[in-house]
Amino acid sequence: MFSRTNAIDRLASEIAKFNLEPEQNALPQQQNIENARTSLISHLPVTGLGHEEAIEHIRKEIAPGFNGSSRSSTYYGFVTGGITLAGRLADNLVTAYDQNVQVHLPEETIATEVEDRALSLLCELLDFNPEDWGHRTFTTGATASNVLGLACAREHVIVEAASARGRPDISVGDLGIVAAMKCAEIDEIQVLTTVPHSSLSKAASLVGLGRASVKLVGLEGAPHRFDFAKLAKLIGMPRVATIVAVSASEVNTGLFATNGRDEMETLRKLCDIHGAWIHIDGAFGIMARLLNTAPYTSMYRNCEGLELADSITGDCHKLLNVPYDCGFFISRHRNLASSVFQNPNAAYLSAGGINDILSPLNIGIENSRRFRALPVYATLTAYGREGYRDMVERQVELARAIAEFVLENEEFELLPIFEKTKEEVLSNIFIIVLFRAKDERLNKELVQRIKDSRKVYVSGTAWDGKPACRFAVSNWIADKEKDMPMIKTVLQKVLDDWKSTNKGV
Repeated sequence: MFSRTNAIDRLASEIAKFNLEPEQNALPQQQNIENARTSLISHLPVTGLGHEEAIEHIRKEIAPGFNGSSRSSTYYGFVTGGITLAGRLADNLVTAYDQNVQVHLPEETIATEVEDRALSLLCELLDFNPEDWGHRTFTTGATASNVLGLACAREHVIVEAASARGRPDISVGDLGIVAAMKCAEIDEIQVLTTVPHSSLSKAASLVGLGRASVKLVGLEGAPHRFDFAKLAKLIGMPRVATIVAVSASEVNTGLFATNGRDEMETLRKLCDIHGAWIHIDGAFGIMARLLNTAPYTSMYRNCEGLELADSITGDCHKLLNVPYDCGFFISRHRNLASSVFQNPNAAYLSAGGINDILSPLNIGIENSRRFRALPVYATLTAYGREGYRDMVERQVELARAIAEFVLENEEFELLPIFEKTKEEVLSNIFIIVLFRAKDERLNKELVQRIKDSRKVYVSGTAWDGKPACRFAVSNWIADKEKDMPMIKTVLQKVLDDWKSTNKGV
């Protein structure tokens, strides 16, 4: 007979086969990818390999470089966090118990209460009053959270326009977007933003607004910042409803769309006049709200006033360092949640709203969802505010050290620079460092040459139409004193090797 206790014990035994201590310099890229690719089973076995042989196949042939540890701090591809020890162990329990956290059933499980408490703790970490954010849920990531944000925003701006015309009963969820916009006498819904993540356009497509609805209103010469004159002109257009999307640290450069509470207050007043919705994409920049002490106060200032928004999204699998996939969505408009996401006419899914906790399936996309809240709850209770402040500060320190090295090296160019002094430049570095080689020939190969070192992994991108290299420091075990010597050695060796093989060319 199946025993859950025995299953958990067996899982623990399997996990113990892996080294659970973080290995600082072992990267997934150290495996021979081609060998791993050719070792993949081509067709489904008739009888199967068996449990032990299947696991050995994966460990020895598919991922021989993996040791079960947190991702090494020398991985700087994209904005991929590591996994804290508490989060990793809690995630193993999630797999063992295999709960589907969808319906709030307080007499049978506290899973939904754990989720609600984890979201409340997350709000406290980010200095948001949990009571102000009645609609809160976990998602697969910021992309899904942006879908939720635009879906709620779409509902809100149409309801606002319809109410002004004496039709407060209009709902996109009931009528569909075309009929609802017609009743509200709206011809267009626009999403005004600066330098958005690509997922914003994807979300606009999914919720029926269309990618063309996303319009850039950035300043000339500083496209990540709002041009408030242009914004005011567009938001005041007749028969047009508006959603304003604010990037709390743009993903390519790490730059923030706003700077200080005054700007957010100006934005809030403008949106209130026109019935617009403010949505914050804080996929990783939102954690700068922890940095309210020197020398990080410029980062904190970028996040001041974000609590004035209508909705906020973020990725827990980035700077919170819990396993993929985990994002969050919070909104001030609890009443809109059921209008958009309610599951109608399903008697077996009717529970919810007990103890003031809504069933997750009625406030988000999924009916079936993993218990991704448990690693979040575990890691927040394990490390607390000060623990996370320390993690983020160490990551910023390392990013700024990389930026300083790039600034001082005549062969590299730091991107983009809007400030006048070195101190100003470094004070505006969060966790992203964008740069390129001044030699155009080397620049085309720079990212690959760094990755070929098998010691540091970076991601390639582009800036101003040219290739660029991007460090994304987002691992809780990052440490300037430990990691910076390795980074300097790798970058200098790339330069030395290039010069030695290109003499006289």
